[in-house]
Amino acid sequence: MGTPETSREPCPDRILDDVGGAFGMGAVGGSAFHFLKGIYNSPKGERLIGGTQAVRMNAPRIGGSFAVWGGLFSTFDCTMVYLRQKEDPWNSIIAGAATGGFLQMRQGLGAASRSAMFGGVLLALIEGAGIMLNKVMSAPQNFPPMDEPLPNVPGVPGYPPGQLPGQAPVRIDGMMTESSAPSSSSSTSWFGGLFGGGKKEETSSSGGSKTQVLESFDAPSPPTFEYK
Repeated sequence: MGTPETSREPCPDRILDDVGGAFGMGAVGGSAFHFLKGIYNSPKGERLIGGTQAVRMNAPRIGGSFAVWGGLFSTFDCTMVYLRQKEDPWNSIIAGAATGGFLQMRQGLGAASRSAMFGGVLLALIEGAGIMLNKVMSAPQNFPPMDEPLPNVPGVPGYPPGQLPGQAPVRIDGMMTESSAPSSSSSTSWFGGLFGGGKKEETSSSGGSKTQVLESFDAPSPPTFEYK
């Protein structure tokens, strides 16, 4: 998962992207707020009309204010990237403070200082929350321990090969014998009739019967020419 700095658009396009996003946020949020406020302040029977009129009058103004703030913030952010030649949260924090101070310059030095401090603290909180969220999302998951021995793993001193400390011993010979027995029987039963295994068994059995038949016929006794 990328960090907030690496997942954003490059600097020339970042300004337009932030201006459009800020205008959309301001327009949507301002529409919801002023629609409810217009419904509440309108007389009974004209609440819906009053809410829509309040949205039409105030939503573009709030969206424009957000767009100005987003454009200035992105401009200062790109300036800090160009000056410092690196992307880190300090660029956003400094850009937030500079944006807040620049927008309140007409109100005097005190108001500009307070607004700059507020913007810097706000961006610091946002960047800190983003860093914590990235750490939580990129943390490795804890998988349950495996009971079977791991293949191709060197043994630990004092433990048989394939077994790790804290793991129950597993009898591999018994598992191999049990797994080989059904496989051999199944291979004999399935593949014997297809590839000649059954014929070999029949041949061996028929050979035994031939031997038994030949042994049953005894050799004839030699003739004798003695006269009785």
